[in-house]
Amino acid sequence: MPDHVTLQRSENHDARRAVVVGGSMSGLLAGLMLRQAGWAVDVFERVEGELSGRGAGIVAQPELIAVLAGLGLATGHLGVAVERRRLFDSAGRLLIERPCPQILTAWERVYRLLRDAFPAAHYHRWRALAAFEQDAGHVRVRFSDGSAVEADLLVGADGIRSTVRAQLLPEAKPLYAGYVAWRALVAEASLSPAVHRDLFESMSFCLPPGEQMLGYPVAGPGDDLRPGRRRYNLVWYRPADEQTGLVDLLTDDSGMLHPVSIPPPLIRRDVIAAMHAAARRLLAPQFSAIMQAVEEPILQPIYDLAVPRMAFGRVAILGDAAFVARPHVAAGVSKAADDAAALVAALAQERDVAAALRRFEAERLPVGHRIISRARQLGAYLQAGAAKDDAEGTRHGVPEAVIAETALTDFLKA
Repeated sequence: MPDHVTLQRSENHDARRAVVVGGSMSGLLAGLMLRQAGWAVDVFERVEGELSGRGAGIVAQPELIAVLAGLGLATGHLGVAVERRRLFDSAGRLLIERPCPQILTAWERVYRLLRDAFPAAHYHRWRALAAFEQDAGHVRVRFSDGSAVEADLLVGADGIRSTVRAQLLPEAKPLYAGYVAWRALVAEASLSPAVHRDLFESMSFCLPPGEQMLGYPVAGPGDDLRPGRRRYNLVWYRPADEQTGLVDLLTDDSGMLHPVSIPPPLIRRDVIAAMHAAARRLLAPQFSAIMQAVEEPILQPIYDLAVPRMAFGRVAILGDAAFVARPHVAAGVSKAADDAAALVAALAQERDVAAALRRFEAERLPVGHRIISRARQLGAYLQAGAAKDDAEGTRHGVPEAVIAETALTDFLKA
């Protein structure tokens, strides 16, 4: 490969140029908004193939829907609309029901909407960041294949394992929260009529002591929203001590320990059998029945991450490259969208890139820390070894609070 690559320009040959590292939703949101503001943008993704959310369901928060609409993207059929929340006890009895209208969707649906909107000629796969350096006028970005590009702005949107952040803040690393999530997507058609009646049309919860199960409907394969073709998204949070329980969960049949996460096909069968047994013992029968049919669940250790800075001269980090909140707030994608919107607004207000990034950081850094704090509060009672008299766990772990606070971003407006 040549040492330098000349990228295709946008229609505006005088446009300032941005390089976005990370081709998932954070990167696409930043790239699309920068293009809309007149920048020439190229996105670089280290993965060779098409990205996948591995079946993750997400909440389409109002902030995300507003950003998508502002980009001119269709939001009328973004996901499945639910009107209420329900809590069941371990015997399957309905304990609490309350209204809570929301749009629930799948990671792949939002990603595909963004990916299709971004010009293919400016989206570069299998281009891992090697290093970058900057001066007063430009930032030069080098990739592992030997190529390099120059730009006016570098945006690090490459997620929890960000290589951009690693060069800027090597000390900032994800912290294990003390619990894991078992995740699965199951076909709507596979649910029994009774389970479908009780669970499917709502966001439903079951709260074994020190644990949390929730489920909600999302689009089916190929973004199918037709009744009977949709899927049910399950998330079961369970404590796991880092030194013993987590190590066991992340060790495969060959004895290899997988750091951070383990591919679903490599989860040991005895671990899955133990998960099935725990579901029969602890969960409402409606949830347990679904979990028994899940043969290849996803195991997600829960981490969080907070950075002290988001702006570094001509380089900015945003989305999960800067802040990774525990999933209870369900703000990951909407936070990335608001990060990108704030970045573009700052660049419109300040011609000098470094000054604009300082303005962006001043706005978004406090928000990121506030989201992290809220997510930690909501998850405090799930942590392995959590104190029984912990104030945060006691206040936010009671059933009424879980139902009222999970997956809502109203606290940001307070």
